[in-house]
Amino acid sequence: MFSQRLSEAAAAVEAHLALVMEGYGTLPVVEAMRYGARGGKRLRAFLVLESARLHSVEAARAIWPAAAIEAMHAYSLVHDDLPCMDDDDLRRGLPTVHIAWDEATAVLAGDALQALAFELAAHPGCGPPEVRAELALSLARAAGAGGMVRGQALDMAAETAVEPLTLAGITELQAGKTGALFEWSACAGARLAGADIAPLSAYAQGLGLAFQIADDILDVEGDAAKTGKAVGKDAAAGKATFVSLLGLDAARRRARDLVESACAALDPYGKRAESLREAARFVIAREH
Repeated sequence: MFSQRLSEAAAAVEAHLALVMEGYGTLPVVEAMRYGARGGKRLRAFLVLESARLHSVEAARAIWPAAAIEAMHAYSLVHDDLPCMDDDDLRRGLPTVHIAWDEATAVLAGDALQALAFELAAHPGCGPPEVRAELALSLARAAGAGGMVRGQALDMAAETAVEPLTLAGITELQAGKTGALFEWSACAGARLAGADIAPLSAYAQGLGLAFQIADDILDVEGDAAKTGKAVGKDAAAGKATFVSLLGLDAARRRARDLVESACAALDPYGKRAESLREAARFVIAREH
């Protein structure tokens, strides 16, 4: 059930993003936008669509914030890959945007994808004005200096810090860099319905941290052919991660515990939330 729904979510968002960007023409920056937004698991979009289904929100409304979060995620990847950030040459098995084009085009493509994310979150297709305003406001908070950007800034600062990050420091960093967009995604359906976001927020906090621990494990044990990006970079840079601080076995246990707590947070929804529980289990079992 989960794998089929994940594939369906990915296809729906791919089609929606293609439709939205259809009228943008063929300037290099537009082609770079399309390239940067291509592929991926679309897990964040899946969380939007599934949380909407959980609250009986029609897919025609949910597809807008689902596409919005993927545009926001794509922008973050395009910028993270730049030489001034993580300096990566490979993403999803292909050259990164600044390699395929140039740095200036990559910056502009990322900027445009971020703007597109807010356009989609505030689109009339999402529903009443108050719903669209809440989606855009919460997305700004999740993506900005109190969320994803804060996490990235803490990550960059840690590279030159005298003292390595502690476990608490890494947890705080990743709650912003990775977790904030996961939390927004999982709560989007409740926001569309005007419902309580607390259970889905708790679920996403566990899922997001488990996802990052799994990423840290893949950086140690992963195969670049499967992950579609370079591996072993954290260790080579002497970077503190969940694995470097906890060890592989303890990191795996921590990830499993987080998944269990995430699944428990869905108890108010009963069996209707089973696909979201499967998503939590998926994040620590994946190979890319």
